[in-house]
Amino acid sequence: MAEASKSDSPQIDDVQKTLEKQIAELRKEITKINKSISARGAEMLDDASEQASDFYDTAASRASRTAQQLRSQAQSVSEVARENPGTTTAVVGVIGLLGFLAGLAVGQSMNDTSRRWY
Repeated sequence: MAEASKSDSPQIDDVQKTLEKQIAELRKEITKINKSISARGAEMLDDASEQASDFYDTAASRASRTAQQLRSQAQSVSEVARENPGTTTAVVGVIGLLGFLAGLAVGQSMNDTSRRWY
C-alpha cells in the first residue's frame, strides 16, 4: 500500500502544479480584463464629457443669439412707443380694459353658489 501512495504522490503533485499554473494564468487574464475595462470606462467618460461640453457650447450660443434678438426687438418696440405716445397709451388702455372685462367675466362665472367650496 505504501508503494501505491508513493506512485500516486507524483501525479497529485503534477496535477497540483498544473492547477496552480492555470490559476496564475487566469489571474493574469483577469488583470488584463480589468485594465481593459478601466481603459474603456475612461474613454467613455472622456467621450461623455466632450459631448456634454459640446451641448453646453451649443446651448450657450443659442441663448446668446436669442437674448440678442430679444434686446433688438425690445429696442424696436421702445422706439415705436416713443415715436407714438398717443397710440401707445391707447393700446395699453384697451389692453387694460380687456383684462378688466375678462376678470369680470371670470368672476361672474365663479359666482355660482352651487360650485362654492365652502
